[in-house]
Amino acid sequence: MPGVGSRLPGNPGAQPANDSPDGGPGANRGPGDGDGAPPAPARQAGVGDNAGMTIQLKTPEQIEKMRVAGRLAAEVLQVVAEHVKPGVSTLELDRICHDHIVNVQKAVPANLGYKGYPRTTCISANNVICHGIPSESKVLKDGDIINIDVTVIKDGWHGDTSRMYYVGTPSVMARRLVETTREALFRGIRVVRPGATLGDIGHAIQEFAEAQRFSVVREYCGHGIGQVYHEDPQVLHYGRPGEGLVLRPGMTFTIEPMINEGSRHTRLLPDGWTVVTKDRKLSAQWEHTVAVTEDGVEILTRLPGDDNDL
Repeated sequence: MPGVGSRLPGNPGAQPANDSPDGGPGANRGPGDGDGAPPAPARQAGVGDNAGMTIQLKTPEQIEKMRVAGRLAAEVLQVVAEHVKPGVSTLELDRICHDHIVNVQKAVPANLGYKGYPRTTCISANNVICHGIPSESKVLKDGDIINIDVTVIKDGWHGDTSRMYYVGTPSVMARRLVETTREALFRGIRVVRPGATLGDIGHAIQEFAEAQRFSVVREYCGHGIGQVYHEDPQVLHYGRPGEGLVLRPGMTFTIEPMINEGSRHTRLLPDGWTVVTKDRKLSAQWEHTVAVTEDGVEILTRLPGDDNDL
């Protein structure tokens, strides 16, 4: 889920990004943050590497705990999939996710109560970019596209992921946007390795999405994650190669591009959470939590046997 920033202090998800690709504000804490294993060692970034930013490098044992939480989050999205159909409310989908997390996984839904957020998931339909609040009155109809974003806390560690679903039969444009956004995510993931930079990730996403004549949302971004829901660094989905924080083994963060059919500009609704496209055109988002390994990247929020898009 996009991280929490200073401009929208209530949001559990997408983080309003700084204009600079060099990162942003410190972490915000959610339910369960800091529980479980001792904190990972903090490494202070140096000049040229987002000076003043504290990066938590995780140990192999801590990454294993994140792998467990990540797989639980992925499982939730798999369980709810068969219920995404015309006539179902987004609140019912949220209840299904909540019940599975609490009653089956014996885990904690990170979003519920986070800075006052009222639901377990964010469910964003059509022109909603992120942070859509599940509602009984929001009933799915044929042709809708929706994103379900879920974060699970298990033993004090977070797993954060989201994916798109088609409701019935989507339009040609909707399908193209969803597929482009998914490929943009994996293009960003593929460049993650020690020595690469955050700018490399953003550039890979931006270059591909804009080549398809879509736009990349800039106000909201990915984030570091671990025992704290939203921690440094900010992970922008646009940028220049070679710029920004240099990646190191043990870093864990989300990559979660939000791609719009029309312009990249956004609008926050009066509920203080829901972010929509300013031109009311479609938006799509996919998200994974990843870890930088000694020789590349590992996706922490996928189930064994998932297709390998790397």
